[in-house]
Amino acid sequence: MSSRATSLSRRAVIERSLARSGAIVLVASLDEACAIANKLAPEHLELMTNDNEGVAAQIRDVGAIFFGPNTPEAVGDYLAGPNHVLPTGGAARFSSALGVYDFVKRTSLLRYSSEAINRSAGRIAALATVEGLDAHARSALIRLEQ
Repeated sequence: MSSRATSLSRRAVIERSLARSGAIVLVASLDEACAIANKLAPEHLELMTNDNEGVAAQIRDVGAIFFGPNTPEAVGDYLAGPNHVLPTGGAARFSSALGVYDFVKRTSLLRYSSEAINRSAGRIAALATVEGLDAHARSALIRLEQ
């Protein structure tokens, strides 16, 4: 394929993508922009403000944040380190970029004293009952000191 054909092909892909998913959102403030960013939970977010650090502190749901005009998305995807595997489709609300912890098996360790289970058994049972897990509720209540 010639470079001219490749260029036209890329342009067609970009135009199709913008037509399907592109948007320009005008906001009255950076606070409003941050609220929208958190709601959308984008895979990538490029910040170009007078206070990138302050704005970034307001963003909690994003795959990766790129600071300033010298940090294009490709920096994170290919060289700087985070990686190319980021949560898409708003998944940044509950998920993070792929990282080493995704390949490490972890185990939770829990230890309650008799005092702790006595204080908590009723609340544990209430939550288990709401979920319809009566045996879970009983497993907490049976441990209450008589």
